[in-house]
Amino acid sequence: MNRFFTLLAAMALLAIGCSPVQDRLQNGDLIFVGLPVGYDAESGSMDAAIASATGEKDALNLIHVAIAEVKADSIWIIDATIARGVDRHPLDTFLRDFTLRDGSYPAFIVKRVKGVDADAAVERAKSFCGRAYDVRFLPDNEDLYCTELVQKCYLDADGNPVFESEPMNFLAPDGTMPPYWEWLFGKLGTEVPQGLPGTNPQKMAEAACLTDVSTRQL
Repeated sequence: MNRFFTLLAAMALLAIGCSPVQDRLQNGDLIFVGLPVGYDAESGSMDAAIASATGEKDALNLIHVAIAEVKADSIWIIDATIARGVDRHPLDTFLRDFTLRDGSYPAFIVKRVKGVDADAAVERAKSFCGRAYDVRFLPDNEDLYCTELVQKCYLDADGNPVFESEPMNFLAPDGTMPPYWEWLFGKLGTEVPQGLPGTNPQKMAEAACLTDVSTRQL
């Protein structure tokens, strides 16, 4: 069995409960996508720019986050990507979308959000399906990027987001602006939104409201 079907089967087993309770993928869990530091992504890609801006030395660069919708007989993914906008699709589509150029997979790290109604969060996420991807990374417009979608869906008992915004960083670790961001925002006719409030996968994964699922790197 190749790695694709091994990973698919493993995640399916988590969902239906053929492993200890703490290992099961549950409705509303977050799946972070991580690349090794130094991974040579396609030149000029958004993934490479995000990894450069948010990654830390000797750690995984988390480039994306998705929401798991777990049903009795299937796993669905709700996320925001450039290719699909905000979309709900089967797990195998998600895995195919994030297959690396050499046919391998990035790290998939599963975390659970504490203190929220996970079922309600999933339903909110589904209500956003059809919106465009926010290539401008601006707050309070109709379009959504991946962590912005998560932020809007996971609310506490008072209706406030459990993931806080902070000044966005688009700079590489050496303080330079990756050429991709200059090209993208130049094409959009706007400045790079450096310092505006927002979210990113690397910081979101460190939030105190998250707990690791023990099989977090699949």
